[in-house]
Amino acid sequence: MNKVFANATEAIHDLPDGATLLVSGFGLSGNPEHLIRAVHERGTRDLTIISNNCGTTNDGLGVLLQARQVRKMVSSYVGENKEFERQFLAGELEVELNPQGTLAERIRAGGAGIPAFFTPTGAGTQVAEGKEQREFNGKMCVLETALNGDFAFVKAWKGDRHGNLVYRKTAQAFAPMIATAGKVTIAEVELLVEPGEIDPDHVHTPGIYVQRIFQGHEWRKPIEQRTTRKRPT
Repeated sequence: MNKVFANATEAIHDLPDGATLLVSGFGLSGNPEHLIRAVHERGTRDLTIISNNCGTTNDGLGVLLQARQVRKMVSSYVGENKEFERQFLAGELEVELNPQGTLAERIRAGGAGIPAFFTPTGAGTQVAEGKEQREFNGKMCVLETALNGDFAFVKAWKGDRHGNLVYRKTAQAFAPMIATAGKVTIAEVELLVEPGEIDPDHVHTPGIYVQRIFQGHEWRKPIEQRTTRKRPT
C-alpha cells in the first residue's frame, strides 16, 4: 500500500463539506500548516474541528475561521483569536468547550474504541450540565463521550513511507492521540525517510494508524506571543 502523496492538496482530494476534522497543535506549535492551507484553498465548508485551540486571528486554524469554513469548534483553549470571540458571541459559531485533560482523554478514548468514560473533572460545574453523573469512591464523576473524526491531520518531524511518525518537543502534544482517532489520518512531515531509517524505539505513532503521508516544505512556524529582550550592549 502506497501511503505517500505528493502534497497536501492531493492528500485531501476527497475531503467533503460537513466533515469532522481532528487537528494537532498546541497553540501554533505542531500545526499542520500545509493541510490547513490546502483546506482553505479547497474551500471546504461547514467543518466541525476538534482541536485544543483555534489558532490565532490570522494563523493556524484561524485561517479557516476567518474564511467562514468552520461550523463548530470542539476545543479547550479559545484565547488568542479575536475572530473566534466575535463569531461565538454573535452566535455564528457553535462551540463545545472542554477541560484540557478531558479533551485529550475523549480523543484518546475515540482512538482506543472506548465509547465513554467517567471523570471527576467538571463535576458540579456547567461542564456537567445535561450529562450523566455517578459517584465513585466518594467522588462525583461526569460521563464524557469519546471523540472521533472523518479525518485526522497531524504534523510530525519525521515519518517513513509506512507512516511511522516521530514528533518533536511541544509538537507532540495531542498529536499521538489525534492520529489514532480519525477514519483517515494524514501526516505532513518535515523529513520523509525510507522504512527502517527510524529506530522502532523512537516511533511515537505507528504506521498502522496513518493512511496518508507527504513531505512539506518551508513551514512558517509562527509564534502567538513573541517576547524578546534587548541585546546586552
